[in-house]
Amino acid sequence: MLIFEHSKRGLHKRDTAELKGIPANMRRAEPAKLPEVSELQAVRHFTRLSTRNFSIDTHFYPLGSCTMKYNPRVANSIALMPEFAGRHPLAPEKFSQGFLGCMYELQEMLCEVTGMKGFSLAPMAGAQGEFAGIAMIRAYHDANGDHERREILVPDAAHGTNPATATMCGYTVKEIPTLANGDVNLEALEAAIGPQTAGLMLTNPSTLGVFERQIQKIAKMIHQAGGLLYYDGANLNAILGKIRPGDMGFDVIHSNLHKTFATPHGGGGPGSGAIGVSARLIPFMPIAGVIKDEGQGKELYRWANKTDYPQSIGHLSAFFGNPGVLIRAYVYMRLLGRDGMSRVSEFSTLNANYMMAEMKKAGFQAAIPDRFASHEFIITLKKQAKELHVTAMDFAKRLLDLGYHAPTTYFPLLVPECLLIEPTETESKEDLDGFIKAMVQIQQEAENNPEIVTTAPHTMPVKRLDEVRAAKQLDLSWTVTQAS
Repeated sequence: MLIFEHSKRGLHKRDTAELKGIPANMRRAEPAKLPEVSELQAVRHFTRLSTRNFSIDTHFYPLGSCTMKYNPRVANSIALMPEFAGRHPLAPEKFSQGFLGCMYELQEMLCEVTGMKGFSLAPMAGAQGEFAGIAMIRAYHDANGDHERREILVPDAAHGTNPATATMCGYTVKEIPTLANGDVNLEALEAAIGPQTAGLMLTNPSTLGVFERQIQKIAKMIHQAGGLLYYDGANLNAILGKIRPGDMGFDVIHSNLHKTFATPHGGGGPGSGAIGVSARLIPFMPIAGVIKDEGQGKELYRWANKTDYPQSIGHLSAFFGNPGVLIRAYVYMRLLGRDGMSRVSEFSTLNANYMMAEMKKAGFQAAIPDRFASHEFIITLKKQAKELHVTAMDFAKRLLDLGYHAPTTYFPLLVPECLLIEPTETESKEDLDGFIKAMVQIQQEAENNPEIVTTAPHTMPVKRLDEVRAAKQLDLSWTVTQAS
């Protein structure tokens, strides 16, 4: 039910005293078409709606490659302090030393944990971080007069944003196949490399849930050919405190602070795609970083400018990233410390491997059965689809009835009937066991009463939709009528 359906005409009258001081030509001719409800009605309505949402605060949310983990409330509380939340983006540097100091320390911590030499917090989301990274690679090649390099290599298991980003930056994309064991096909990679190669975009661990074992050899191949390596940091949670992309040979990385470092994720934002670079790309970094001037007087911290990054790709937004997200990430990293970051990857990997082992025992088929998982793993339901005519999407819809948000479905695309499952480090063994039990129940239903699975969900406010029609004929508008 919409809030307007609770409305009762004439319940609230406009107080003309509210119009005092407003010029007549700026006043509404008619009252705004707002619902006429009491404060209590409004609170109850929106509270009821909120309880129908799946969220990390209410449900197990194993959305693969998205790291939907618990966000510590203390980080949110500190980000909402008036000194942070109320700071104007154009406030003078001398009145912003505390905020700038926190941002500088965040840059330094990100450099340390990723092995990069410089970091910018300017990108507003992971996709913008990707764009900035490839834009810097292009600027680097152009500055060196290497104009023939107009091709980006992308493995077939990559995130869909990778080829989209390369195309937006003016590159053509060449897809590199992946072997059945999850590794990049080195023969195909070697055949694709040439004077046209600008770089390679790679996620490690990959979206297949395994670590690329030949990464140093891949880095050597790309660098010897004159290209650069870009690291998609969506899966950084798997290696935090254990191995660094910079040590693998990567030249640029975007880090989804809204995934790995426990800032709000989902619902459309806000995000942060902070971007790190090797020494050779520092001159090309986007403007809006924070610089520490040692021994230059009382004001230690200042905004970076064109002098600091003389070949900069420019500004990515009007001001400076998403400060609320950045402060949350800063607090979270300070809370964890070096040892805590290592525990993040240890427990996220332990949880994923435990779940994969237990699901294999229960009869489910792992996409790459002979390798350990990283922080996520893939179950393929191709057997169920072929023999029982019950698909991965059917399993996903039925999970909603049992109180679990579905894993990522049908991604990566090269795995048929794919469920990409990421438990994260914040879930208990009891919650993991509950999800496995739910999957076993659905399997039994698929064998004995498939209709209950293929017509799910049955308990949600909205039943199963025609997804193609819903996407192409999306209708979210509501119009006030005379009878409303």
